[in-house]
Amino acid sequence: MSIETKNGHEPVLETVIVGEAKGPGVVAPSKLGEGKTVPTKQLDSFENPAQDLDYTIVLDIPEFTCLCPITGQPDFARFTIEYRPDLKCVETKSLKLYMWSFRNEGAFHEAVTNSILRDLVKVLDPKWIKITGIFNARGGITPTIISQWEKPKSA
Repeated sequence: MSIETKNGHEPVLETVIVGEAKGPGVVAPSKLGEGKTVPTKQLDSFENPAQDLDYTIVLDIPEFTCLCPITGQPDFARFTIEYRPDLKCVETKSLKLYMWSFRNEGAFHEAVTNSILRDLVKVLDPKWIKITGIFNARGGITPTIISQWEKPKSA
């Protein structure tokens, strides 16, 4: 698969393993669209193609699942990731597999939302990022967790 870019080269992916890999193993860095489809803590990034612009990327993830750390029952959520990239953007297939990696992990809503934020900050070092997790109602309560980070201003 060939991806046309402004300079005629395929994008170069940078891979960061942000946690312990689960399942069949971590997939080696690959070209876009290649590789196995397994849950993983691997996040790929690529160079921001418009570093001269201050723009926002919004990613909607409507099918997030993790486990309740107390009951072991599944918790479902919709995540929205909003960020202003600096030098890097997240590759969305790797993000999908990363989000899938939480499926069999027990985690409180607050912990998993902040974990996702920390991992994306580590990989992307964005100008600004905000993660919103809207979890399905349990016991008549719908938890919404919002976590954000902003790059410190230079002195």
